[in-house]
Amino acid sequence: MPGSAVPAPAEEEEAVAPPAILWWSRWWVRVLAIFLASRVVTTVILLIFAANQGKNPWTGAHPDYFSYATIWDGLWYNIVAGWGYPATLPMSDGHVTENAWAFLPGYPWLVDAVMFVTRLPWSPAAVLVSFACAAGAALVFYRLMLRVGLGASTSLFAVVLFCVAPVSPLFQLAYAESFYLLLLTTALLLLVERRYGWLFPVVLVMAFTRPSGLAFALAVGLHVVYRWVRRKREPFPIREQMLSAALAVFSAVAGLAWPAIAAVATGSLTAYTDTELAWRAPYIGHTHLVPFTPWFQGADWWAKVMLGIPGWVGIAAMVLIVAVFAVLLFSPPVRRLGVDLRFWIVAYSLYLLAVFFPQSSTFRILMPLFPLLGVVAMPKSRVYRVAIVVLFLALQVGWIAICWGVDGADWSPP
Repeated sequence: MPGSAVPAPAEEEEAVAPPAILWWSRWWVRVLAIFLASRVVTTVILLIFAANQGKNPWTGAHPDYFSYATIWDGLWYNIVAGWGYPATLPMSDGHVTENAWAFLPGYPWLVDAVMFVTRLPWSPAAVLVSFACAAGAALVFYRLMLRVGLGASTSLFAVVLFCVAPVSPLFQLAYAESFYLLLLTTALLLLVERRYGWLFPVVLVMAFTRPSGLAFALAVGLHVVYRWVRRKREPFPIREQMLSAALAVFSAVAGLAWPAIAAVATGSLTAYTDTELAWRAPYIGHTHLVPFTPWFQGADWWAKVMLGIPGWVGIAAMVLIVAVFAVLLFSPPVRRLGVDLRFWIVAYSLYLLAVFFPQSSTFRILMPLFPLLGVVAMPKSRVYRVAIVVLFLALQVGWIAICWGVDGADWSPP
């Protein structure tokens, strides 16, 4: 119509079109930028230590990066990838000695697949797998923190802490932790979102990567009980009841699968636990696995042997630390993580108290408690945030010096 001020359809569409999102402002770009920057820093630190590393059981003096990145348990994973597991348990003085059955096959088989596809040798392929899986874990961790309601800023800073944590050098070393954390972050996100069906394959692979299937089964069990108790206030459909209960049982079976496989393959019912106990024999001698005793044994050993004080002091200190930790789980900041992540923290902590003997590997073994980094990330102060990053980097240097770098007949494995 002449004189009409009605805009043309194209003009109207242009007027309401949302502004373009710049690629560098997308969440995944920011997370990957943080991850890559942190890896540059850690690579520099590792190269400095490698340049000063003397001759050791795995390498000559001053090894290159990839040789330095595949020492310690990296050799065991290489053995699993290349030669598999022994059909007969190695023995010494009537006791099982250290052997490959302590190392689950998920990570070395993944590295083996990458070696087949890329034709890379073991060392660079192992580092590549750890690096890629850690990047994926950082991305999923950000989504997990957002999902529990921490907000974009806090979630992004939690990723910073995840990437510069004292044990984060493992993200680029020949260890299974990166692959396991990718699986675990994915599993926790799926649990929070109640996508139970997708959890079955993730739980299965996770159970063959690191030995914590029983801990996840307990976390799922607590989740099911919680939802059942609250079913009148929050719907818990029959289908979800059946799926989640089946998942809890499946997780428990998956957690027991590797010890069962070791038993069948070697003819020894206790093949796996005897193998794991071989690593603590240098500390406390050959013992049987009695649940919830290792931490008391460790506290007694560290007090008497390392500190020269009565064993009961060490045990009292351990009990106090556990009690304080338990109380903190009910604090308002931790409660902000949501009930499912707290279920995981409780379940994994109980698992460690039941079976793990505390020694230098404790720092690495605590990595699955990473959701607590969301709590550390909550304060908004710039001074605090800078200080905590600097502290983490300093502790990272300390961890490499104490646990990764080899000093003669080193008794402090990572």
